[in-house]
Amino acid sequence: MTLQQLKYIIEIVNCGSINEAANRLFITQPSLSKSVKELENEIGIEIFLRSNRGISLSTSGAEFLGYARQVVEQAELLEQRYMKKAPSKRLFSVSTQHYAFSVHAFVNTVKEFDQDEYEFAIRESKTHEIIEDVKNLRSEIGVIYINDFNEKVLNKIIKDNGLIFTHLFDAKPHIFISADNPLAKKKKIKIEDLDPYPRISFEQGTHNSFYFSEEILSTLSHKKNLLVSDRATLSNLLIGLQGYTITTGILSVELNGSNLVSIPLESDEIIKLGYIKHKNVSLSIPAKKYIEKLEEYIKEYKY
Repeated sequence: MTLQQLKYIIEIVNCGSINEAANRLFITQPSLSKSVKELENEIGIEIFLRSNRGISLSTSGAEFLGYARQVVEQAELLEQRYMKKAPSKRLFSVSTQHYAFSVHAFVNTVKEFDQDEYEFAIRESKTHEIIEDVKNLRSEIGVIYINDFNEKVLNKIIKDNGLIFTHLFDAKPHIFISADNPLAKKKKIKIEDLDPYPRISFEQGTHNSFYFSEEILSTLSHKKNLLVSDRATLSNLLIGLQGYTITTGILSVELNGSNLVSIPLESDEIIKLGYIKHKNVSLSIPAKKYIEKLEEYIKEYKY
């Protein structure tokens, strides 16, 4: 087993294919495949599952990847300390439901790594796709919420996919509306107050189950419903159509501006925010920093 082979495995996972990894590594695809097969034979496990649709990490491969990343990171720290070698390109990705605080933490994480090369990615995505991203290690972290309604279903899906959920904080439900909305002057809003206004939700594609909804109380019927796929469109509809959405109450003025306001919703529901990760994979340095920034930002809102 060599350090180079460990780097090969990490690059294949980052690229999602052996062909793309070979191109980035400037070696031939057969040479890369041979090196991976030799490593698998040496350690006695199948790191990648191979099919007509491509490759994916096996359960044992996911665990191996966690150790490989730790070894490579430690080797790079030694090189930087004693060989004065420049830090290698930092790689990190996170998938998240549509939360401004997730983006805010991502921004601060990027700022923390002041170096010439990095490749960070943030994907605001559907709930099912977030779970798939983390399962397949397309992202190290997935930021989602659970509550009493979806907890049993999501916890089973999370467990079945070899993931774990780490709780960060509890939030009481709030309404995001335009500052010009007639409800904006209220200190608290009741469910019946919302009836005249369009309810705006994030669509979940083919997995449009109530359990995958990003908004609590999704099973309550409503006369006016709008589905969107991104936060920018949601913000425009909140302002342009006097719509509302139910969320955590954490509103980033830096990212959302002052056109939106957050008002508590009278409800006994609790939104449990947290993140999912592979249970057998250790987080990278940028991933740990991202969680640190999430926690710092949350504390600013006294959660």
